[in-house]
Amino acid sequence: KNIASSLQYVLEETALHMVQWLHEKTGAANLSMAGGVALNCVMNARIARDGPFDSVWVQPAAGDAGTALGAALYVDYHRRGGKREWTMEHAYLGPSYPDEEIERFLYASRLDFRRLDDVAGEAAALLAQEKILGWFQGRMEFGPRALGARSILASPLDGAMQARLNGLKDREDFRPVAPVVMEERAAEWFDGRGGSICAPFMLFVYDVLAHRAQQIPAVRHIDGTARVQTVRRDQNPRYYDLLAAFERLTGVPVLVNTSFNTRGEPVVCTPRDAVECFWTSPLDALVIGPYLIEKPR
Repeated sequence: KNIASSLQYVLEETALHMVQWLHEKTGAANLSMAGGVALNCVMNARIARDGPFDSVWVQPAAGDAGTALGAALYVDYHRRGGKREWTMEHAYLGPSYPDEEIERFLYASRLDFRRLDDVAGEAAALLAQEKILGWFQGRMEFGPRALGARSILASPLDGAMQARLNGLKDREDFRPVAPVVMEERAAEWFDGRGGSICAPFMLFVYDVLAHRAQQIPAVRHIDGTARVQTVRRDQNPRYYDLLAAFERLTGVPVLVNTSFNTRGEPVVCTPRDAVECFWTSPLDALVIGPYLIEKPR
């Protein structure tokens, strides 16, 4: 623990020294970061809070995978004659599977399932009952973070949920899980230093507001922070509607979000991946497109 803490401290101090130098050299107001180290959420938050730049942005596939996006943008920029016409509002750039294809697979697999009339409302009701859901919706996320397309979701209301999820994923007990919150409500639950919070890629940590800590204990780290994801309805309508439905039931617009996989396995991509992970783990239910699969009692 001491070695890990010291390494983190030296990393933060070194990065702060580098960004201070960069700011002095360029006079720029904004900083963009990439590379695997830019996935260190604690360091990112420290740079945003204590560094000289007005705003800090991190590409969600900050490791080597992001090179593909950079190459595509480079070509696009030159073909447009030096015009920039694209803003990365979300990371849902991966493969998707039509409802009909999911339904055919479920029938072929001889699984009991049903189509939901109100996906967000019925899924929120299960979460309010402390059920843990596999959530498979739309286009897969680009990058290493699960952001509500290939996620495991749970209620944050019970502090024991973190241990349940770490047991489900066969992870170390100390590993944290992350909150997702509607963007316009984020500053009511997390400390944005007097401003709004926009964190669609889950790459910064924020302090949980003291008067909210007891309401969402499952997502609060030991140091009082949380690795927050914010979402707007235009970024992911069904995910946003799920949060709104959960708030109507519980008064809390926050859910636990972690990646849809188990130890040693990549994040699920296809319907087959999702079903196999569901049946080989202690998940309670799987919401895959508009369909619900539950395990027998």
